[in-house]
Amino acid sequence: MSNRRDFLKSLAAGGLLVAVGPRIVAAAADAPAPAAVAPPPGWVRIAPDGSVTILSNTSEIGQGTGTAIAQLLADEMDLDWKTVRIEMAPVEKQFINPGWGEYATYGSGGVARQFPQLRKAGAQARAMLVGAAAAEWKVAPAECDTQPGAVLHKPSGRKLPYAKLVQQAALQPVPADPPLMPKERWRHMGKDVARLDLPAKTDGSALYGIDVKVPGMLHAAILQCPHFGGKLAALDAQPALARRGVKKVVRLPDAVAVVADSCWRAQQALNVLKPEWDLAAASKQSSAPYRDMLREAVQKEGDLVVPSNRKAEDIMAAHDAGAVKARAWLERTYTVPLLAHATMEPMNGTASVKDGKAELWLPTQAQDTARTYVSKALGIAPEAVTIHTTLSGGGFGRRIEADFAVQAALIARDAGVPVKLLWSREEDMRHGYHRPAAVLRLRAGFDAAGAVTAMRLDSASDTLFSYSRFGADKEYAKPFDRSAVGVLLTRYYGLPGFVHRTNTVDAGVPLGYWRSVAASQNIFASESFMDELALRANQDPLDYRRSLMKPGSRERAVLDQLEARSGWRGELPAGRHRGMAFTWANGTYIGQVVELSVDAESRVKLHRVTTVLDCGITVNPRNVRGQMEGGIIFALTAAFYGEITVKDGAVEQSNFTDYKLLSLAETPAIEVAIIDSNEAPGGVGEEAVGPLAPALANALFGATGKRYTDLPLIKAGLRLQ
Repeated sequence: MSNRRDFLKSLAAGGLLVAVGPRIVAAAADAPAPAAVAPPPGWVRIAPDGSVTILSNTSEIGQGTGTAIAQLLADEMDLDWKTVRIEMAPVEKQFINPGWGEYATYGSGGVARQFPQLRKAGAQARAMLVGAAAAEWKVAPAECDTQPGAVLHKPSGRKLPYAKLVQQAALQPVPADPPLMPKERWRHMGKDVARLDLPAKTDGSALYGIDVKVPGMLHAAILQCPHFGGKLAALDAQPALARRGVKKVVRLPDAVAVVADSCWRAQQALNVLKPEWDLAAASKQSSAPYRDMLREAVQKEGDLVVPSNRKAEDIMAAHDAGAVKARAWLERTYTVPLLAHATMEPMNGTASVKDGKAELWLPTQAQDTARTYVSKALGIAPEAVTIHTTLSGGGFGRRIEADFAVQAALIARDAGVPVKLLWSREEDMRHGYHRPAAVLRLRAGFDAAGAVTAMRLDSASDTLFSYSRFGADKEYAKPFDRSAVGVLLTRYYGLPGFVHRTNTVDAGVPLGYWRSVAASQNIFASESFMDELALRANQDPLDYRRSLMKPGSRERAVLDQLEARSGWRGELPAGRHRGMAFTWANGTYIGQVVELSVDAESRVKLHRVTTVLDCGITVNPRNVRGQMEGGIIFALTAAFYGEITVKDGAVEQSNFTDYKLLSLAETPAIEVAIIDSNEAPGGVGEEAVGPLAPALANALFGATGKRYTDLPLIKAGLRLQ
């Protein structure tokens, strides 16, 4: 404690730096991963002028989590919002997200995975400020309270602004269990607070990775082997070196990069090169035969999914018992394709490598991952790699990967000067870590009365664990592929005899986390199938789902609100139809209703999407609504248009001309209702994606009488209007 206190005291001259919680000591490289990481990640700086800087450990990829983190800390510290600023925290162990055990942004965990730790952080800071004021006045801390930005002595009415308590607070002991601010005193949480990052994004001063400028910096363009797994065999660099502004041509194992004095010159010089590729070990896979392989695999037994609280023999016994009772069966197969993340800002990174150290400026979602693999590529210690996090023009899981960071570092080392690497749109589209293609087979057995007695889901796909983070997570693919499973339906539906088996089929294509991960394919299949079960039971789809839920549960409350908000029971104008879907993900319960019409020429008009969710305590409702709207648009793009096709191990799409995104004119009205809750916060960044496609498909069945089981829908002749 004395060392820590001395450290704080040394910073007092420039403002209070409140370190919250113990420092986290790095484990040895061969030590097992800790079961839990010591909390919490968050520092608060109070400047002499009264301004407060809150450090966020969550990459800003458009979701606004930094503002939410600032809101909850501001409430616990009792701050005046006008004084609050946010900055990215440095990539250090004390700033890791305790829910993930690393400095990273994914899984909708920016708030949900560290909410109690961040609240405690603010409460600790407030208690230290109160303790400092009490010491100044020589009174008991119990006689003191706070007002926004100041400590109040209740008996005398005396006040001291936080800025005047900087040095004294730095000497206060850090309380282990400070009281939290009661909900009735929250000033910021639960409010539509304007995002702190928007002014800079509006006036153009915001710094994205693509905007980074470093003294003496050059620019690099890259061409990677078009076929996955191919290597650079030979290259005549002279055509590029002869062009104006070109400084160097860098050879990488599977790519070539041109370094020049401008991005344009680097790209133009790269375009004249004709590298020869060694395809001996390259993928030969193509989309059509791979789909056939998946369809064949889904008929096999596969690996049994066994939750940690169950036993394999119990799962199979329940299923077998239900199957014996079945007098009829219903079966349906669903297919989904490879998908790209298609972020607006292509992959990029700026690196400086010298004197055995590396410094990088990255639009990344996984700072620890980038540092680890950059250090390995350069042969230096991780501590010698400094990562500066910039804003990102979209992430959706793509920026969890470290490929672009490693490339930037290697090119900068070879060039001998700082280099900004910028991928072209074509490179970005063809060399992503794609959402796996999958085939899903659902079977349900019914007794003589028509009740479900057993249900089985078989899924076939490749595992993203073989590719993401250079295969570092391969261990999680066994005993079953967790990346292909996601959430089991039995979490919220009382389905008897439910079994899920997974089959892994190598795609020969780099795969990675894609917004909502397994939910993007599994919920499409399962919630489409639930409508068929409702139809067979001669029940309303919403009522049928509700009958499978526990009375008084949060999931039932969501369906009740969804029914009311969407006008589910109300009459629709002629030609309009509704479809619904429900799921749970990352602590959030969510239901959606799609309202649409289809004309005689198979043109679909999307009229409205209604979403109701219970995401626990809502820190910033405006952010939540924005994430729901963005997730719905993202999911509509995938459902109608999204498809990456591969021929002989190479992606065929190249740009937004052949990987279409939803247009503003095609976007329906979106209504979002958030249930007021005191439960722990759940995620909101990914949760709107999973239920959208099945709600859409279920509405299309109402409009056309056809079951759409193959995405994207454009392949079935449907067009948006």
